[in-house]
Amino acid sequence: MNTFWLCFVPLFVAVDAVGVLPMFLSLTDGLDAKRLRTVIIQSVLTAATVAVVFVLAGPILLRFMGITVPDFMLAGGLLLLAISLNSLLTGEKKQREVDISSLGAVPIGIPLITGPAVLTTCILLATTHGKVITSIAVILNIAIAGLIFGFAEPITKRLGRTGSKAVSKVASMLLAAIAVMLMRKGLFAMLAAAQ
Repeated sequence: MNTFWLCFVPLFVAVDAVGVLPMFLSLTDGLDAKRLRTVIIQSVLTAATVAVVFVLAGPILLRFMGITVPDFMLAGGLLLLAISLNSLLTGEKKQREVDISSLGAVPIGIPLITGPAVLTTCILLATTHGKVITSIAVILNIAIAGLIFGFAEPITKRLGRTGSKAVSKVASMLLAAIAVMLMRKGLFAMLAAAQ
């Protein structure tokens, strides 16, 4: 059970569903309830499919390319640190022109829910804690994101724009801390292997 939480918590932070809420509301503004449900289902299914494929194929791809787990921990940690610092310093996730018919898949499913932070975290967790637990943890986190999006309006009204930003900043700080931990572990593993 402890291993599950070691997978669940970093992925919960990486998904950052509350931080994505203002963007989600902006993208889905004006949609009726039925269309909104369709967009949420499409986004959750797309995000979960891509994440699970990454969990299953990521470690195989690493082995094929001759990349060790410590190599990826160090590189992944650097990437997560860059993503978290960008979020901390700029605060806004970039918006782009969207096609309403594929809105759930792109950009909500990919890259808002399952973006670089989630994909990197998935591979790192799959190589250290196993594919099954990582897959369960990422699917559960994406399902939670879908539930949060379903209640987006009341949550945002309750938190307010400032509250949503504050939650997102805390998540970014946690992601930065996780990134530093991954880099430290990767570096120590490299040094141990070199001796």
